[in-house]
Amino acid sequence: MEKKKLKLSISGSSKKTISSIEQAKTQSKNSVLIEKKSGKYSGKSNYSKPFKQNDKNKIKQSFPPRKPIFSKPPTTTSDFEKRKLAEQRATRRLKGEEFHKESKGKPGFRKRELKLTVSRALSEEDGDTRTRSLASLRRAKQKENRELKKDEIREELKPIKREINIPEVITIRELANRMAEQSSNIIKHLLGMGVTATINHTIDSDTAEYLVKEFGHYPIKEEKAEEIIKKIKEVKTENLKSRPPIVTVMGHVDHGKTSVLDVLRKADVVAGEFGGITQHIGAYQITFKSNKITFIDTPGHAAFTEMRARGSKLTDLVILVVAADDGVKQQTVESIKHAKAANVPIVVAINKCDLPEADPQKIKNQLLEHELIAEEMSGETLMVEISTKTKKNLDKLIESVLLQAELLDLKTDYETHAKGVVLESKIDVGRGPIANIIITAGTLKKGDYFVSGLKWGKIRAIINDLGENIENAEPATPVEILGINGAAKAGDDFIVLSSEQEAKEISDSRVQESKEGKNPLTLVTQDSAFKDKTTEELNIIIKSDVHGSSEAIKSAISQIKHDEVKPKIILSDIGMITETDVSLAKASKAILIAFNVKPTKEAKISSEKEKVTIANFNIIYEVLDFIKNKMSGLLAPDIEEKIIGSAEILEIFKVSKVGKVAGSKVLEGEITQESNARIIRDGTIIFNGKIGSIFREKNQAKKVEAGNECGITLKDFNDFQKKDIIEAYNSKITERRVWWQS
Repeated sequence: MEKKKLKLSISGSSKKTISSIEQAKTQSKNSVLIEKKSGKYSGKSNYSKPFKQNDKNKIKQSFPPRKPIFSKPPTTTSDFEKRKLAEQRATRRLKGEEFHKESKGKPGFRKRELKLTVSRALSEEDGDTRTRSLASLRRAKQKENRELKKDEIREELKPIKREINIPEVITIRELANRMAEQSSNIIKHLLGMGVTATINHTIDSDTAEYLVKEFGHYPIKEEKAEEIIKKIKEVKTENLKSRPPIVTVMGHVDHGKTSVLDVLRKADVVAGEFGGITQHIGAYQITFKSNKITFIDTPGHAAFTEMRARGSKLTDLVILVVAADDGVKQQTVESIKHAKAANVPIVVAINKCDLPEADPQKIKNQLLEHELIAEEMSGETLMVEISTKTKKNLDKLIESVLLQAELLDLKTDYETHAKGVVLESKIDVGRGPIANIIITAGTLKKGDYFVSGLKWGKIRAIINDLGENIENAEPATPVEILGINGAAKAGDDFIVLSSEQEAKEISDSRVQESKEGKNPLTLVTQDSAFKDKTTEELNIIIKSDVHGSSEAIKSAISQIKHDEVKPKIILSDIGMITETDVSLAKASKAILIAFNVKPTKEAKISSEKEKVTIANFNIIYEVLDFIKNKMSGLLAPDIEEKIIGSAEILEIFKVSKVGKVAGSKVLEGEITQESNARIIRDGTIIFNGKIGSIFREKNQAKKVEAGNECGITLKDFNDFQKKDIIEAYNSKITERRVWWQS
């Protein structure tokens, strides 16, 4: 009879561990596994005990689940066990349940949501694991956020790499601002390189580029303002039209240059010039048989070399005016050199041919020395004999100019932005800064934005050489413009730009580049430290009506050179003398020179109060003479000494009402009462003064010759000793002068 299979259902604690289930499977069929009820405290470990007490090998005990050390799963040899474990591992892998929390001491298996029964444990489907609590999810999210924040902070703390624009010269302060670094860090870095610098020192582009790389940024060398201007100045070869010639009139002073232009223009400019000599550069335009010609009148005085050079660079053609009664002079030769340096043709106008002492042939022979050969002598130079008084051959002179211009084939673009050159600039009381320019290319229109040297502006008004307001100016037209933000320098370029921003940027770039050489890094040497700095300086402040005049005065003053005294121009500007100029002259002990300008009412009151003299001049060589005299006053006079005799003190006497008298014997020469004297004791001069009186045999004498004895007194000295030597001498004081080297 077969044994009836009994199915035993066990009630009690439903929380059975996997280990207890595994243990039950290993028992024999008739054994029953009874599990203790879980106590009140869940922290206690479960303990299972089989019914068969003799079989000790089959007693299994499970360890507490919260201990950090995990018990190894029991070693089984059953195929069913192996298959079941493999299924469990596969399920865990699929669900992504890895043992990543083992380090925290938690058990390797998750808690189950449902009670575990034998049937459920033996079933093929593994029960679903319990879901995580909200608190656990919150903690996990907070941890994730903390990790993200750490990464963000780490990114923020990384240094920002910038692209730094580096000009040719830059101050350390400006470089620090561009790099957003502290100036002290840059100075510290330079100190480490052995260079001592302050925040205001300038450094070149190479040093700045090195510093930018050292601080982890990307250096970008700025394009120079001059390079940008050069690109703008490039004239296209399309749409070219003929333009009028620009002719410069040059020559020696008082040879009749302005008179020639006056006759051609039917004006009288020379009457308005002080001393009858031109001291400004002027530009005019005439029309001759429907042909326009622009003339530039340059000064002939020796001091205006720069003006003549400027006129020759701008011109297409030079008219060299030579007086028939005076011949080739110094400035005539200089004008020829300027014209040849500019590589422009020369037309010679021999003026004053109506005078009886005129000798045009002599002029032509003198010009041969300077390689100017007349056409009648098989040369290429056009020479015209003219007279401004009788208007002789003036038409022939203009025709010669037009002929040369036709050979040159002068063309330019009329449609492009206007370009030109500043001839002169001044500050008008009512209208502000004014610049006289000649347009070289393009058409200038009212409202155009432009840059000229370090200045920029917008054209407010265009005035031609006749004083008329015009709307636009074509090439080779001399005009006066209003709207510049300051007085431009004579000789500066004039360029029209497309926008106000572009004009400002180029102007600022030029100002920045002009700072080169200020506050340079210098090293103290032994020579400079122990150099004898006894040179006197004469401080000078110059205010003139136009920029060209102040420039000429500055140039002339710089040629006045002396070893002991030198001129120092602390201010050279244009416009009226203001109260500020007077204050500066007072503070710096400078001489104040006004050339063709007057002081303001406030400046006049201030000068009288501060006792500052304002020297007013209208002619340039008077200014130079004044400065030479002032410099001569700073020179120490030359003192020439001539020894006329010497005497030795033999005895000292005391005379009532006179004091001590030195009884002396004249050794050589003679001692006179009016001469100077010095006391020499043991080879050292102990007193220098004048002889008071000379006694000869109790009588006062005017002079005593060699070999005679006498009594000598000195003014303000009576400490005589025997064997002292009295040396008599005469001194001659000569005032020294400073000369102008032309």
